[in-house]
Amino acid sequence: MPGRTQQRPDITPETAPDTTTATTTGAPPRFVLWREVLIAYAAPAVMASAGGIATGQSELRIAALTSIAGTSALVATLVGLRHRRRSADSWAARGPVPLLALAFGLGCAALALGVGLAAAELLPRIPALADSPWPDRLRIDLPLSAAIAATMTTWRWRASLPRRRRAR
Repeated sequence: MPGRTQQRPDITPETAPDTTTATTTGAPPRFVLWREVLIAYAAPAVMASAGGIATGQSELRIAALTSIAGTSALVATLVGLRHRRRSADSWAARGPVPLLALAFGLGCAALALGVGLAAAELLPRIPALADSPWPDRLRIDLPLSAAIAATMTTWRWRASLPRRRRAR
């Protein structure tokens, strides 16, 4: 009916909407390490397993759950722990996000390449692994997984920091 106003219910502290959440205040989402590690394991495991199923490669399906996803989860854990200890005034918190993510991705890939090359050389000397194709995969699986996990974890950590107001 025209001219009629609708009455609002009384808003009390108990019935008031929660305005302290990150989405309403504009604050970035929190960096939660266990979620980062879970995603770092699950995403490559699913994708590499799907590739192994699609191409019929049983060794890729096994590597997806072990060397590929395991490396990603380990690197995400180590990089995430390192980032959580940083202060808001550190060089990593102030630098450009793409450059920071690239630096961490390449650094972790280089370390993982060294570990992968050493493992591919030493593991076949163990009699049980002498005929296994698994150690040869480490040359590719470890650096690639480490690079992706370090890049994504660094990018997401940096995105979780509050943006600084720039002087005008």
